[in-house]
Amino acid sequence: MQSHFKFLLIASFVAALVASLGPAVGFGFGFALAFAAWMYGAQRLARLERWLDDPEQPVPHGIGMWDDVFALLYRQRRAHQRQLHQVTNALLSFRRAAQALPEGVVTLTHDNHIAWCNANAASMLGLKLHTDTGAAITNLVRSPEFAHYLDQGDWSRPLSLRVMRDTARLYSIQLVEYGESQRLLLARDITQMDRLETMRRDFVANVSHELKTPLTVLAGFLETLIEHEMPPEQQRHFLNLMNDQATRMRHLVGDLLTLSALDAGTDAPRDASVELDPLLDKLAQMARSLSGGRHEFDFALEPGISLLGVEGEIASAFENLISNAIRYTPDGGTVRVRLFAPPAPEGQLPEVRFAVSDTGIGIAPQHIPRLTERFYRVDRGRSRETGGTGLGLAIVKHALSRHEAQLNITSEVGVGTTMTAVFPPQRVARVRREPARVA
Repeated sequence: MQSHFKFLLIASFVAALVASLGPAVGFGFGFALAFAAWMYGAQRLARLERWLDDPEQPVPHGIGMWDDVFALLYRQRRAHQRQLHQVTNALLSFRRAAQALPEGVVTLTHDNHIAWCNANAASMLGLKLHTDTGAAITNLVRSPEFAHYLDQGDWSRPLSLRVMRDTARLYSIQLVEYGESQRLLLARDITQMDRLETMRRDFVANVSHELKTPLTVLAGFLETLIEHEMPPEQQRHFLNLMNDQATRMRHLVGDLLTLSALDAGTDAPRDASVELDPLLDKLAQMARSLSGGRHEFDFALEPGISLLGVEGEIASAFENLISNAIRYTPDGGTVRVRLFAPPAPEGQLPEVRFAVSDTGIGIAPQHIPRLTERFYRVDRGRSRETGGTGLGLAIVKHALSRHEAQLNITSEVGVGTTMTAVFPPQRVARVRREPARVA
């Protein structure tokens, strides 16, 4: 403000001097003032040019009109910086959000070139952001179905795709347009959903087959009894066979209902203490009754152990493990049942293990991972002969899972199998150390 006032004062003095000196001197001096004004403007222009080359420097100052020009430029610069800051923050926020998504996200140009992708998309589709940016995605995800999906223009339905780098996994791919000419590609891993759907279809087919066989037998016997006269002994034989088929269906339906209840339930409650001594006494009686004297039994049960959970579910798991061993052990074989709690650090509860071993036919290694699948049988014919429904180990797996326990299986063909239910310390209510007892 002082420099502006000084400039006006000097200009007034010069004007008065010019007026006193006359027209001749006034003309020359006026030319000099015009030249000075031109030089001042040139100097301001030079400073403006330097500032435009390096906007990070402070905005130059000026007088009169130049002060208005520089002030306007300064305001525009500040507005531009604010807009740039907002856009940058919005872009960073979008990328952070996209990185947090469980799906793969790829932004594409109108001609399907990669602009950006998140880490999940890179992992699923085999992309590398630092080298693949700008590349056509069809050159990197090489699949005729994928290329056709991008070109068809109708992306209302997703594409199920297996990529060459990992054909074991199945992805759902969907394209979405946004903005004026940009596209968003979303990739989701649906491998587990596909497996569950396959299991559902197989389950329905297996249930239908398992029920169809005894129903067909029952229908055949009933038709024979209705249409033909036969001696009472033969009728009794047919009725016994029909009763076997009805019992088989009753067991199958019972196991299905048990599985349904386990599937529908949440984790088993922790506040219910289940004493194993009386439970295992009942199971020992059940085992000898089921065997009918055809097997030897060796029970070594550590007394005083209680678990937290549901007694019926624990009993169902233990019963299926024992009955499974009996069914697959030849006559004269031995079934060993162990309940014990390995030593734990002082002041801590141990885990509890329930192990059932047999001297049966054993299981080949390739079958062990699938034993707990519903209706999976190593030998279908033998399983039906022994009265199995194909659901026993599935029930064991679900019941143990609800109690945070796991099933370990070891087996050797021709030697036998050991199945062990392992309950973690948080599911143990009490362990009273005493010598093992024989049930």
